[in-house]
Amino acid sequence: MDITIALPAECISNIISLTTPRDACRLSVVSRVFRSAADSDSAWENFLPSDYKQIISNSVSDSSLTTSLSKKDLYFHLCHNPIIINNGNMSFALEPESGKKCYMVGARGLSIAGADEPYTWILTSLPESRFPEVAKVNSVWWFNVKAMIETKILSLRTNYGAYLVFKFAESTSGFERRPVISRVYIEGSDNGLRRSLSLDPSRNMARLSQDRGDGWMEIEMGEFFNENGGDGMLVCSLLEFDSYIAMRGLIIQGIELRPKSD
Repeated sequence: MDITIALPAECISNIISLTTPRDACRLSVVSRVFRSAADSDSAWENFLPSDYKQIISNSVSDSSLTTSLSKKDLYFHLCHNPIIINNGNMSFALEPESGKKCYMVGARGLSIAGADEPYTWILTSLPESRFPEVAKVNSVWWFNVKAMIETKILSLRTNYGAYLVFKFAESTSGFERRPVISRVYIEGSDNGLRRSLSLDPSRNMARLSQDRGDGWMEIEMGEFFNENGGDGMLVCSLLEFDSYIAMRGLIIQGIELRPKSD
């Protein structure tokens, strides 16, 4: 018996909502009944985070998305168009395959030691940045940059990678000489794990940076498994205290947390 006739569209939508976004897209080509069910708001509502309305209401520019788009269109909009939240200090997006949450803490939301000194760091703007401002190293002998994010806002039972999103100005020096140290840990329970990172892609060292394809580079700082969101405050830290020459030219868009592939 043809399942598209035997089952009401509402029932098919409920079944599809228990699958994945990829499965829903595939099932939409089975028949007209399946297409209607697979594209329905009731199916795609289940693929969106349960608190998506609250998150979008905190957007500085896209708070009307929940009323102007279908749930399927909203899902893919959030996959490909990060929205700016928290007074411009953070962005939110969805990972396309799973619908899990991705966040980037922008320059204004980072804790940067010495950022109040005009000769060390400067805040400036770049057209390719999703944020109004980026942080640029003017001239420092050491630096300490941190992103802090509550684990309760991350997707549960998800392994996250933390990534520094950066580029270099035309005039750059110091970073090709030494690696920097990264740590990803829960505040108050630093496990001591550290990574030595080379931000210079021309150096043949482990954990080289990668081109994101959006005008920026990224490098993984570490990872964190968010079991139930109850761990507290996640700290993503980048350190360099032992430089014997001045460093300049590093431009930071932010530090991003996104789900890692299984």
